[in-house]
Amino acid sequence: MPSRTVLVGSASGLHARPAALFVAEAAKQPVRVTIRTGDTTPVPARSMLAVLSLGAKKGTEVILEADGDGAQDAVDTLADLLERDLDAADA
Repeated sequence: MPSRTVLVGSASGLHARPAALFVAEAAKQPVRVTIRTGDTTPVPARSMLAVLSLGAKKGTEVILEADGDGAQDAVDTLADLLERDLDAADA
């Protein structure tokens, strides 16, 4: 099962716009992706409420995991997105 640890890059963390962009991209992936912080229970990356419930702030370490065909690409795509400042105008 591919996984990747990444630091949240958005100034406001995974809240409002950054979370919406992340969830929308997760919904496009061909496999189910989960996200978690530390030792917490993984939540579906496609769920806005679940992602917001993580309370991830800028610099928070999150772990993305997926399973199935295309899992590594899905994890890499979402990790690359999370590392960016999605609050920036050009995000």
